[in-house]
Amino acid sequence: MGKLAVKPFTADYLHRLTDDTGIFQHTKFGIPDRSKGYTSDDNARALIAAVMLHKSNQDSKTLNLISIYSSFLHHAQNENGSFRNFMDYQRVFIEQVGSEDCLGRCLWALGFTLSEASVPDNIQNTCRYMINQALSHVKSLTSPRAMAYAMIGLTHMLETPQALTYKFPYPSMKQEDQDFLPQDQIASLVEELAMRLHTQYQANKGDGWLWFEDSITYGNAMLPWALFKASQLTSLLQHTEQFRLTAKESLDYLASVTFAQEGYFKPIGSHGWLTRGQEATRFDEQPIEACEMLLACMEAHKVLGEPTYYAKASLCYDWFHGRNSRQESLIDAQTGACFDGIHASGLNLNQGSENIVSYCMAKLVMQHE
Repeated sequence: MGKLAVKPFTADYLHRLTDDTGIFQHTKFGIPDRSKGYTSDDNARALIAAVMLHKSNQDSKTLNLISIYSSFLHHAQNENGSFRNFMDYQRVFIEQVGSEDCLGRCLWALGFTLSEASVPDNIQNTCRYMINQALSHVKSLTSPRAMAYAMIGLTHMLETPQALTYKFPYPSMKQEDQDFLPQDQIASLVEELAMRLHTQYQANKGDGWLWFEDSITYGNAMLPWALFKASQLTSLLQHTEQFRLTAKESLDYLASVTFAQEGYFKPIGSHGWLTRGQEATRFDEQPIEACEMLLACMEAHKVLGEPTYYAKASLCYDWFHGRNSRQESLIDAQTGACFDGIHASGLNLNQGSENIVSYCMAKLVMQHE
């Protein structure tokens, strides 16, 4: 397959899926399905995409998206710092608390927003407030993916020291509240989570199986990506070399089961996943897996300096445009939306928020390289 035709990205479809409450979770083909409402998961991912877009163009429409998505997360946060996830179209949350993964994704989004200097100070102050509220829940996380999502957000903050302190505090704010995101505490949390992932990996691998669990399911690339990011914080963390080695070994193994011999990315199918000692399920292939594998490979390229990882990231990007098992583009030529995935019988023609956000993130990362 030769060079793929890639049209310039516009945020029109992202705006179309967003109302003044947040981004809709699902669509019926190309229009928002209001009956399915909203989730914090999708608004967190959309916040990351909007912040990346704002870094590129810094226009008022993109800033409005940042405000909407961060406001959704603020409304979703409980008084104790946890997050609710599912909200119906009547703006009523239908649960008391969301999953651990939801909390992790929210921390990823908020930490990433704090690391981007183009985001206005008053929005960053709100992100600081929400992170501070949520920190008490981080130690109790047990889901490996939740730990990885949280680590990504917290390492973004540690890489950007100015993210830890309030900008332009209001006069009545006490000094201890201005500095309420202590670097040592956050570094300690990242160290603990990274060591837990590393230990789980060491305990579980064996007999040619180089993974953290007995199955490879969803959000897989987040685990090595989080460890790669932790491995870079050599001045703040211990055991960074162990984190780097585990990250490389596990990402290489994940790549060995997700890139076809024909030279294209083929994510583990969501209808059964990959269980230790068995064959991987072939379908459905989902855009979020291509996006997150791209992000992990780009981090590996940055850390290790090996061009093979950049090549793999490029193949993940090309997956969206037709270099995949169906040789069909997932990008709707009329709207710029991203289809929901690849079935055995063809494309899933719905175009939900998770998919356009995944494509937006992948596009912007590759565009800036």
